[in-house]
Amino acid sequence: MRVFFRSLSLLLGFFPLQMKADEKEVNAAGWGTVSQSILYLNWYPQNAVDGRPTTCSHTPSQSNPWWKLDLLKVYSVSRVVITNRQDCCNERINGAEIRVGTNSSNVFSNPICAVISSIPAGASYSYSCNRMEGQYVIVVIPGNSRIVSLCEVEVYVVYPGNLAAGRSVTQSSTINSWFAEQAIDFNPGFTHPQLACSSTTSQTNPWWRLDLHQIYRVSRVVVTNRRNCCPERINGAEIRIGNSLENNGNNNPICAVISSIPAGVSSNYTCNEMEGRYVNLIIPGDSRFLTLCEVEVYGEGPCVKQTFVKLKLKSSRSLSEATERVQLLTQLESALAGRGISNVTLRWSQLPEQEVMRKEVSPAKCAQRKT
Repeated sequence: MRVFFRSLSLLLGFFPLQMKADEKEVNAAGWGTVSQSILYLNWYPQNAVDGRPTTCSHTPSQSNPWWKLDLLKVYSVSRVVITNRQDCCNERINGAEIRVGTNSSNVFSNPICAVISSIPAGASYSYSCNRMEGQYVIVVIPGNSRIVSLCEVEVYVVYPGNLAAGRSVTQSSTINSWFAEQAIDFNPGFTHPQLACSSTTSQTNPWWRLDLHQIYRVSRVVVTNRRNCCPERINGAEIRIGNSLENNGNNNPICAVISSIPAGVSSNYTCNEMEGRYVNLIIPGDSRFLTLCEVEVYGEGPCVKQTFVKLKLKSSRSLSEATERVQLLTQLESALAGRGISNVTLRWSQLPEQEVMRKEVSPAKCAQRKT
């Protein structure tokens, strides 16, 4: 029966439904670094991204004052939300330009997302940027004797089709607050890695596992390496994809081996439509750390598992009884789950037929022995 269970798991076929994962929109304003043209008193540029609309940034009166957010990598910016000052001077924001681009030195060379005509005191207005590509988000007011004061800036970026969003994760060990879930929180951890990256302790063969909950055809995996230190720790990591939880999923087929990733860089690894529910990263060797600042998984699915299997069982039990048939299917489902294939429902497409096995007449001496 064990051989049969193995054969059944190999016979299962997977057919994709061509369903795309929902796009995820995330506020990335707190992930980067901020600056402004000139600081006024203690109205720091960081006040505009601290999540508190009562604290604001402020420049002195000057020509073409600006406030700039460096996201530290290029994103697709879907929209920007600006919260205006509540206590006074709400008209100061009038005419401000929101620019998104890749030029840090010349703010006016970056394309315009929107121009702010006015925002009522204490109000938050959203401006669509239609997925403009950029690393820098800039608020600048052209003209002389102008002041930029921002009480909150939210910058929403999109992750189209990232299958890792909202899934279950685990890792072989955890050092301090570097939890496994932080590798799929969309935050690349460039400024505060301990709050946005996962990491194991130093151990033999450390691993991290993502459970997609269903089987997908994985086209590629994106891994973002730590920025502030130790980029070489990722060297030699294996990306494995499959349906088995044998050896915690680390025996599944290899998609790619990571030779190296520069600090703070996101690297793509093609998986050629590999089918699997589990995505593992493991570093073979002793005294190794596995640190992941972001893992993204892209592909198609979920896949429907469907097959027709013809069985011939040697058993004294009568499968003409409904309870016996149900019990057998339950045992088969349990055996498949033990091999990492869960969420499987088995049913009879045709009621089993009983085949009577007749014994040949034994020689007399054998009959005497049995008696």
